[in-house]
Amino acid sequence: MAESPMMVGAATVFVVADVAKSTEHYRDVLGFDVTFQYGEPTIYVCLCRDEVALHVLGASRTNRRAGHGGICVFVRDVDAVHTELAARGARVVKPPEDYAYGMRDFDVLDLDGNQLTFGMGSET
Repeated sequence: MAESPMMVGAATVFVVADVAKSTEHYRDVLGFDVTFQYGEPTIYVCLCRDEVALHVLGASRTNRRAGHGGICVFVRDVDAVHTELAARGARVVKPPEDYAYGMRDFDVLDLDGNQLTFGMGSET
């Protein structure tokens, strides 16, 4: 019997107004590495940090609007990640907090308003 297909990965694609500035922001402020760039000038970039892949696409290349994306990133130590990103100048819009849904998380916005929520399980 044939094995059923298995999904083995995923990457969020954020639409951004300025690919170059967003790439610098994700690299320098959020600590991602650039692993792939496409186009001349660049219109699409793949960024990775640890096991998380995130892609950015220039708004001029799609009908989707910049700044309307979101991703939840699960981390091992949410307070350490918060401290690191805040020190790098990340736009933290909600500091780490424990929630009744069993998570401790915080929110960051990128240059266009795409939201990244970093979180981990909590005792609450």
